[in-house]
Amino acid sequence: MAQKKKDNPATKEKEDDKEVDLSKGYAKTRKSLIARLENWDDQRTWDEFYQTYWKLIYSVGIKAGLRHDEAFDTVQETILSIAKQSKKNLYDPKQGSFKTWLMNMTRWRINDQFRKRKKDTAMPGGGWEDDRKTAVIDRFEDPKGDLLERMWDVEWKKNVADMALTRVKAQVSPKQYQIFDYYVVKQWDAKKVQDHLGVSMAQVYLAKHRVGSVLKKELAKLEKDGTED
Repeated sequence: MAQKKKDNPATKEKEDDKEVDLSKGYAKTRKSLIARLENWDDQRTWDEFYQTYWKLIYSVGIKAGLRHDEAFDTVQETILSIAKQSKKNLYDPKQGSFKTWLMNMTRWRINDQFRKRKKDTAMPGGGWEDDRKTAVIDRFEDPKGDLLERMWDVEWKKNVADMALTRVKAQVSPKQYQIFDYYVVKQWDAKKVQDHLGVSMAQVYLAKHRVGSVLKKELAKLEKDGTED
């Protein structure tokens, strides 16, 4: 029996005016991460965790000034650090929300990448210097952390919306999701959706109601996971 194909996380971004295919970095980092969790009993849990939060961590790393490869190293090291702390029960919900904890874990791994970059460029033959980008670490190490917190909030909301839609897609029919995508996400006029997909107006409104209801539940669940103390 053919294995069910998972949603393709491939997206493209630009780095130094060149398109970067994130699917390659995603696959490589995920494979390496799972390999490093090889002897753990909860690989599946951490695989799901990776799929849920990799893009959030990666995006914040890129916006902080990391290169593509550095951002993916940050993804892997952040998740591994969280897995190790969780295994030892070092995370205390009483100390703050998971959202804030994940942000701090990501902040430290981003800082690690900048320190590594400084060390590499200080070595003979390093040669790669960019004061504009390496200076970002100084702003992130500000005790107030206002810059990263604002960035994190924006990317967190985007990630929650994306993950909620991914989960919804697995719970409704392809046709209903397609109608919802055009009508609600892309904000097409109802008549345009009807004509384009060859469906009735009743189907358009029904899809909006049914899919919207599932989406609302998934959004609430993801937000609760992030803000729960």
